[in-house]
Formats: sequence, C-alpha cells, structure tokens
Amino acid sequence: MKKVYDNCCGIDVHKKIMVACFIHGKEQEIREFGATTRELLLLADWLSQGGCQMAAMESTASYWKPLYNVLETSGLNAIVVNAQHMKAVPGRKTDVKDSEWIADLLQHGLLQPSFIPNKAQRELRELVSYRKSLIKVKTAELNRLQKMLEGANIKLSGTIADIDGVSGRNLLNALLSDQKVDETKLDEMRRKKQIAPNLKASNEQLLEDLNGILTPLQKKMMKELLSHLDELIRHIKNLDDDISENMNGEEKKATAVIQDIPGIAAIGAQQIISVIGTDMSRFPTDAHISSWAGLCPGNNESAKKRRSGRSRKGNAMLRTTLITCAHAAVRNKNSFFYAEFQRVSGHRGSKRAYVAVAHSMLKAIYHILKDGVVFKDLGADYYNQFNKERKINSYLKKLRSLGWQPDAMNYIPA
Repeated sequence: MKKVYDNCCGIDVHKKIMVACFIHGKEQEIREFGATTRELLLLADWLSQGGCQMAAMESTASYWKPLYNVLETSGLNAIVVNAQHMKAVPGRKTDVKDSEWIADLLQHGLLQPSFIPNKAQRELRELVSYRKSLIKVKTAELNRLQKMLEGANIKLSGTIADIDGVSGRNLLNALLSDQKVDETKLDEMRRKKQIAPNLKASNEQLLEDLNGILTPLQKKMMKELLSHLDELIRHIKNLDDDISENMNGEEKKATAVIQDIPGIAAIGAQQIISVIGTDMSRFPTDAHISSWAGLCPGNNESAKKRRSGRSRKGNAMLRTTLITCAHAAVRNKNSFFYAEFQRVSGHRGSKRAYVAVAHSMLKAIYHILKDGVVFKDLGADYYNQFNKERKINSYLKKLRSLGWQPDAMNYIPA
C-alpha cells in the first residue's frame, strides 16, 4: 500500500498520559508523556526535531484539546479522528498497540480527520455553549418557581404569560414582602407602571390569583430562587456582550444574513455561526455539511432494497439548534417550511418532519454563506405547483368514493 507520510506520529490520548508512536522512514519509536503543559511541550519538541509531517490523535472526551492546542501553537500539523473510524483488532488492546495502529493508518492515508475550527472560533463556540447551558438552567429555575407557586395555590401564571416579566416579577416581589397586596396597592403599582399598561387582567382577577397560602419557608425559598434568577440573567447578559465582542465583522454579517430565514433569531444565528463558521469551502456540498450535522437520512441498503435509515450522530449544538429553529419556522403558515412539515409529517410523523425542515434550513444557510445569495422563501404553495393534474384526479377519486357526483349539486351518500 502506498505511503502518504514518511514521518508521522500516532498518539493515544488519555487523561494523565499520552502514548506516541513516531514513524520515521522504516523505523518507529514509542514514548510516553504526561498530560501537563511541560510534558506536552516536550512531545511537540520531539516531533519538531524529528521532522514530523502529520500527527493524529483520538477525539477522547476533552483530553485531546490541550494536546491539539500545543501542537497547533508549535506549528505542527495535527488531525483529530473519530475513535469509531479506527478501531483496532479485538483482543490486542493496549496503549502501545493503539498508538502503533493510529500511526500505521495515518502513514497510509486511511484516517478521516474531524473538522476542527481555528482557535478564535473554538473560543467563540465555548462562549455560545456556556450561554446555552445557562439558559437551560434559567428555564429549569422558572419551572421550579412555577411548581412552587402552584404548591401555594397561586394561579398567577394563568393570568400573566411570563411570570419572570416586569409585571410578574413586581407582583411576586410585592407578594413576598411584608406589605399587604390589596386593591389600593395594585392601583399604586399601575400608576407607577410596575404593572404593564397592556395587561388585560383586572385588579379583582389579580387579587384572586394571588390569594394563596404561603408559609414563611416557602417565601424564603422563592426569594432565593428569584435571587438566583437575577444572577443568571446578569451572567447571560455578560455573555451576550462577550459574544458580540469576540465575533469578527464577517461573523456578525453572516449572523445577520441568516436571520432572514424564518425561525432563526439572533441567539440561534450566533449558535449556528459559532459551530460552522463562515468559510463553507471546508464542506464540498450541502450534503457534506448535512451529514456532518447529522440531519440527513442514514444509508441502509442491501440487495438493492432501501431500508429506513436513521440519521447519524452529528454536532450536538448545531443539530439541536436547527431543530429548535425548525419548531419556530413551521409556525409561519406562509413559508415553504410549513408546507414541507405538512408534507412529511403526514406519512413520517412530526419528529422526522422537524428533522427534515432543519435539514432544509441548513442547506439554505450553506448556500447563503457560500454563494452570497439572499434567502428567498419558496412559499407555502411550492409543492402544489407539481403534478397538478395528478393531484386533481386523486382528489376527485376520493370525492367519488364518498358519494360525490359531478352533475349533482348536493351531497349524495354512497
């Protein structure tokens, strides 16, 4: 088999040690290094002095990141490979043999590198990922607050859509204070605009909803919960500012452009750009990025029979973000995504339909960023433009089966 690299290195990554197999010519050398920065720098110096052309490592948890950063800083070429793509022979599993196997596959060009963005984009991705996790925590805390209110028989959420909004928060603060909440207090809050002017609920309705049974312990717990929510909101705001500062001009422009797609808001656009970046040349076609994201059907064909193939695993943040955006996109009944959802959900179910819509949205994003085109919605009647005669005949056949006759004005039962 033809050799692609004369000097290359396969590295078996662990939490505490790195086992490296360096092949140079017909010889190979195996060394063990620690996972500290000093040890990783020694590994990089060893490879640099030996003229290493390429180094490959497994994508083991997050243990590969420090090593990749050191090799990248040292000017060495390195790739990260999915462990499933290079499983060794069963029964011969050791760290040394793993490193030898990685080096052998790398030398003959049999490893498929994973997409690793540059350091600036990786840092932006970490910021966006952290904000997403904080938003999840905030949602969980709001749900916990709602359960506590229901336990105290306070029905405020039935009247106010957002209990964490201005009106809801002010009413909760008044309820948890030692002040008496009555008609006079509510009139005062309305005058000071502590209650939104467009709130349709009357004072009598609000008093009825706030009339619950709150124990001192429940009040203390709610105060702690509201304090935690304020802290989370402050942290999320700080992260929003950090994300805006760390995005370059091209990324900000791409974020604004893809928001023309229905269902994609500012936060979703930032999450998408932080994952895929703005350079689409790394993905030859829209099929490649769809496969990488895990939004296209899997291949399952045997004896020329096509079976149902589940979508493969892909980038978790990109997949979940696009599916969330797909839920929002299908609410627009004048968009193509609504028509696609209705078409697929009828025979494949709603969950697969959302994945199909997310797939279409990702393909649109790909062409917007790669070709510089403007998004143009195909419209909700897109599928009605094809095979019109066939569809008309199909509907007429169904009507006749129900008893309808072309020359009759009224319905005639079958």
